[in-house]
Amino acid sequence: MTLKPYASHPDQSRGRLFAEEESAFRSCFQRDRDRIIHASAFRRLKHKTQVFVEHEGDYYRTRLTHSIEVAQVARTIAGALGLNTELTEAVALAHDLGHTPFGHTGEDAMEEMMAPFGGFDHNAQALRIVTSLERHYAKWDGLNLTWECLEGIAKHNGPVTGDLPYALSDYNALHDLELGTWASAEAQTAAIADDIAYNHHDLQDGLRAGLFTMKDIAELPLLKPCFEEVDALYPDLDQDRRRHEILRRFFGVLVGDVIDVARENITTLNPQSVEDIRHAGRGMVLFSDAVFQDLKTVREFLFTRMYRAPSVVEMRKKVTQVVKDLFPYFLENPQELPDNWQRDISDPVDKVMLARLVADYVSGMTDRFALTEHTRLIAPSRSEDNTRG
Repeated sequence: MTLKPYASHPDQSRGRLFAEEESAFRSCFQRDRDRIIHASAFRRLKHKTQVFVEHEGDYYRTRLTHSIEVAQVARTIAGALGLNTELTEAVALAHDLGHTPFGHTGEDAMEEMMAPFGGFDHNAQALRIVTSLERHYAKWDGLNLTWECLEGIAKHNGPVTGDLPYALSDYNALHDLELGTWASAEAQTAAIADDIAYNHHDLQDGLRAGLFTMKDIAELPLLKPCFEEVDALYPDLDQDRRRHEILRRFFGVLVGDVIDVARENITTLNPQSVEDIRHAGRGMVLFSDAVFQDLKTVREFLFTRMYRAPSVVEMRKKVTQVVKDLFPYFLENPQELPDNWQRDISDPVDKVMLARLVADYVSGMTDRFALTEHTRLIAPSRSEDNTRG
């Protein structure tokens, strides 16, 4: 595929923090993608919560399946816009690497625990993982990704201004990611693909969990026309296939809207380079105003009926306590950290740096490992009762 002038061209990459010899058969962005896929943190996403805790069912999305779906959506949009699909996919696959166990519930608990020590932000933590915590290579810590990939991870949601999370600030002081500008169109595509994927699959997972019914969502904006089209074409369709056909049309509406709006924005701006995208002063890859407003209604429905459903809220309380127990335990008992983590503890101990090390360790846990460690270290009987009963 021929890349558009405003795409991120591999031969024009700003390179890596540590210079490397280029591959004879893979572009620099392909190597980024491959390194992310082979990262330990990526594999751990298999057992990290999206909405439902990992042990609640085999069919619900995890952070890993979510990330794969985001990458698939992102590649589709990037291809339609003439962008670099490998860079887009790399950013999409890496965007959730910094999530704690138990999804946003765990992140909220970690933010509270880390408030005295510089806070916690999962986007900044993703950057910390790929630049420091993945330690497999002989010559450097991290994955030594390209500047463009790191930029996309750091600011795929837009320019980052104001007080920076320490994980982002520390790395940016070493390797300027130009945080005040917009990211490439590839990174913007990864960000909007995240929105599309979770709105689509959270409806699927909420239906599967019985938190709401097809009748409950039939009148929602964007979904109502999908119901009407499927029922007109297939009046006798069984309910499982009907659900799938309706939701795949909803998915298609979102993807099509983003492509149409991005093409219009790009035509108006007429960018001749990726730098024109970065300095456009606004995002290029967006929903239309009408779809954005309708999607807000869908999100409000999901918030009320799924994210704040009594069963979900009850589990949130239980797993929040797991994080709130583990963090102070390791902070007060750093000798319980694995040997390879203890090597990073300073002598004398710096409490702030120790807290950040503990945050790295606890946030990297999978759901199942956090539950197991809580059972082993904190309160075996209480942990079992709280998480299984």
